[in-house]
Amino acid sequence: MRIIVVGGVAAGMSAAARARRLDESAEIIVLERGSEVSFANCGLPYHLSGEIAEAEDLLLHTPASLRAALDLDVRLRHGVIGIDPDAKTVTATTPDGAVEIPYDALILTPGAAALHPPLPGLDSARVRTLRTVGDAVALREQVTAGARRAVVLGAGFIGVEAAEALRAAGLSVDVVELAPHALPPLERELATLVHDELGALGITVHAGVAAESIESDDAADHVRLADGTVLDADIVVLSVGVRPDTAFAADAGIETLREAMIVDDRGRTSVADVWAAGDATVSIDAVTGVARPVALAGPANRAGRLIADDILGGDTTARRIPAALGTAIVRVGSLTVAMTGANRRSLDDAQIPYETIHLHPNQHAGYFPGAAPVHLLAHIDPADGRILGAQAAGVEGIDKRIDVIATAMRGDLRAPDLIDLDLSYSPPYGSAKDAVNMLGMVAENVVTGRLRLWHAADAVDGSDALILDVRTRAEFATGHLPGALNIPHTDLRERIDDVRDAADGRPVRVLCAAGVRSHIAHRVLVAHGFDSTSLSGGTRTLRQWFGDAVDDVLVTEGVLA
Repeated sequence: MRIIVVGGVAAGMSAAARARRLDESAEIIVLERGSEVSFANCGLPYHLSGEIAEAEDLLLHTPASLRAALDLDVRLRHGVIGIDPDAKTVTATTPDGAVEIPYDALILTPGAAALHPPLPGLDSARVRTLRTVGDAVALREQVTAGARRAVVLGAGFIGVEAAEALRAAGLSVDVVELAPHALPPLERELATLVHDELGALGITVHAGVAAESIESDDAADHVRLADGTVLDADIVVLSVGVRPDTAFAADAGIETLREAMIVDDRGRTSVADVWAAGDATVSIDAVTGVARPVALAGPANRAGRLIADDILGGDTTARRIPAALGTAIVRVGSLTVAMTGANRRSLDDAQIPYETIHLHPNQHAGYFPGAAPVHLLAHIDPADGRILGAQAAGVEGIDKRIDVIATAMRGDLRAPDLIDLDLSYSPPYGSAKDAVNMLGMVAENVVTGRLRLWHAADAVDGSDALILDVRTRAEFATGHLPGALNIPHTDLRERIDDVRDAADGRPVRVLCAAGVRSHIAHRVLVAHGFDSTSLSGGTRTLRQWFGDAVDDVLVTEGVLA
């Protein structure tokens, strides 16, 4: 059997290596249009920053090493331009001209190319992308040659990583993002923490504004924004998204959706004997059921492996490619941000009902030095507790919490089941009630109706309700919602009549700093017959939700007690 793999790196090399391990006799040819077949593209920003000193450290394998270890026939600078499904051949351009190669099974992993919007001046020599080792080397050379100013267009994962890398290398950095905040898949209240950290690094974020043009002269490029701002740059990094590189596949009759190849749960395309994986395919979202690209290395690697299983084992042995959760993580200075599953926007678009839970527990025992909060939120189905998505940010322990939740989602555990997870505990590493366990406890209270929540987004909607702030008087004085009644939770039982008089038949919205004391107060109020709800995540979440505008929401006057 001859297997041709189009494209190396994650999915392609995983498929080729697995195929060899399953069949020693197969002829396996890898056609790679670039000059490297296997490199750590996720490590590119860290070469730019200098943390990975040598570009060679990003090269995982070469054609020679793959021939020696796996007997793979790797052909660099072979760009596939056509497929003939009837003749079962591929046509590729090479330095020596076009070649036509027959196949028995074809695996397409061409990846995606950087999106180039119709922006005047984008063809400037100072504009770079960050997709290949060559890109990273070229950018690094510009940095070491004396570049002082950089503008990053796009604040997705790669854009933020590039901005941090350039700042670490000593450049002044501006980031431009059309969406309302950096890392657009991140929820608004956690994005505030990202913006704060970027600011602490000395990076200026221009969010909610488009770049309109790039004007060049001998000294620099000048990036003009829609609000009139002009940013001078020695380097412009283009990171506004990617486009599946699939024109040759579509021409061969392979079905696509928004240019990405449609595959089933075995990686099969609509054309016989052709499989596909990676950034150039659409995956079915595990939560919403929506077909979308998932440009992540982990799913690409695993899909490539399972495609080889399907080709060489078929229905008898092959496992199915699971629906994507989209678990991802990024470093922003001292902050780590991670996510899994759906966010508000995708849930709203899919018309899936959800409740959002916020917590701010420490990453390890509070009495052990260095305790810091894990800002954790989760979207759950309020009816059955299904975990729909989770996000977290903090200085430590973020990765393991999101990974545990992603594992629970893959295993179809419900949010209350998180209570029972037997997680490791020692004061330097966690708490007896881990943040994940605590998420389960709050979720159980929500699902059973013992806890009803209100949210920061409702803080300025003018609803006719009594705001009851159960923090201490000192906390209350630092900032509170206008007209709030302040009764510390320890005094609430003795002052329940004061609440009744102030409420005068209205619902009561309770809040504290993080949601723990307000839950206690909520249970007291419910026991006394009040229509009560507790602010999810307390004033900590409220401050994160409103960000720089929080001073327009909270006041330090008009204290009621």
